Amino acid sequence: MKNTLYYLVISMLLLTSCEKVIDLDLKVNTPKLVIEGNINDGVAPYFVTLSKTVAFTESSVYPPVTDAIVVISDDAGNTDILTHIGDGKYKTNSIIGTQGRTYSLKVTAEDKIYEATSKMPIKVPLDMLKVLSITFGTEIDNVIVPIYLDPIAIGNSYRFVPSINGKTDKSYLQWNDNTNNGLVNQRPLRSDDTEMKKGDSVSIEMQCIDNNIYQYYFTLGEMVGGGLGGGTTPSNPPNNITNGALGLFSAYTSETKSIVIP
Repeated sequence: MKNTLYYLVISMLLLTSCEKVIDLDLKVNTPKLVIEGNINDGVAPYFVTLSKTVAFTESSVYPPVTDAIVVISDDAGNTDILTHIGDGKYKTNSIIGTQGRTYSLKVTAEDKIYEATSKMPIKVPLDMLKVLSITFGTEIDNVIVPIYLDPIAIGNSYRFVPSINGKTDKSYLQWNDNTNNGLVNQRPLRSDDTEMKKGDSVSIEMQCIDNNIYQYYFTLGEMVGGGLGGGTTPSNPPNNITNGALGLFSAYTSETKSIVIP
């Protein structure tokens, strides 16, 4: 027994002595441009925000890009040169978001050109919201079911942005019609970020998005396990912007409805 303990101790010491010290290289990485641009069927103006990534060891303050040339055009021949209004935020002046049109973004910054396109789908109306209460022992879990009729033609994708008592939920909630195509939706929105209680006021924004945008949010949700609910993209899921920029350019329709948890 003593011999066994002796050899066990010696083996542990040898293993410990052979451990390699790993020196993580957390020095400055090459900064990348982050583009966050949206255009929808709501009232203009629309906005594009430009910033740069920072090193892992630096504070999470993303420096704005203030001297870029930002242009949005559509497949109807309209072109709009955006105006910088401060802190890396650029505002449209004339272009209008219209269902069914394809929009192109061109950003010229630091002698590089970044481009993206997104087609605004035809809006699928959000008919109503329904509260579904599920009982687990003595606890009640309230979830929201957005009611809408998915079109017969397959290929529709949706993103949902909940707000509870005026605070935007941080979860990434999106799905497509690969299942339940052409049917009235009965799938609930399940959030790991916010618990909905009796008396809470809940608003749901339903966005009809193109497939590239769906893939971006789906992948981002898988990467961060629920998401950050805004701010600069923390990683690099597949997006629709060229030349290695992070972020997204999305053309989408939007409709919001509200309900109070009974």
